[in-house]
Amino acid sequence: MADELVLYTNPMSRGRIARWMMEEIGQPYRAEIIGFGEPMKSPDYKALNPMGKVPALVHGDTVVTECAAICAYMADAFPQAGLAPEPASPLRGPFYRWMFFAAGPVEAAVSHKAFGMEVPADRARSIGYGTYSDAIDTLEYAVTRGDYLAGDRFSAADVYVGSQVLWGLQFGTIEKRPAFEAYGARISARPAARRAAEIDDALIAEMQKQG
Repeated sequence: MADELVLYTNPMSRGRIARWMMEEIGQPYRAEIIGFGEPMKSPDYKALNPMGKVPALVHGDTVVTECAAICAYMADAFPQAGLAPEPASPLRGPFYRWMFFAAGPVEAAVSHKAFGMEVPADRARSIGYGTYSDAIDTLEYAVTRGDYLAGDRFSAADVYVGSQVLWGLQFGTIEKRPAFEAYGARISARPAARRAAEIDDALIAEMQKQG
């Protein structure tokens, strides 16, 4: 697919996940850095993402938002990168299962924890993640079934879920269990993960210099 890839992002946002995915894919792309506040809420940017948030990916005439969707889309758009199981593979199930488990129950559980919100025990069955412990115990199960989430090969699911784990460990919204620390160390050592972090960290440093 020869259409231009443009990533709208900010180095201090979930756009770092999409940046990592772009580096794993290995295709040329252009990054447009969008500032928080007015730039993200501008009519031009909201025409791409009505939420007024980053990241957003434009691939030719296709617009994709939400980090998990960007990871899944890119893995399928560029199969030569080997970041998703074949469509007919039984590994396609865990690939989707764990990516969207992280996008749904884990994201909600850790966000509520970060803001000091707790679901009453008698209402836990009414919320998608049940309890924080339910979500974190299940996440631990996912990362201990093998080195990676979809068989013995790194995939886009590891980019997304791994980013959630690394973020949670850094900011204390995910418990520092040995399984999470081992998984996080394994995936963050990937060359693409390091390149992406270096790019975004350099952008943060430059933004700080500019005040």
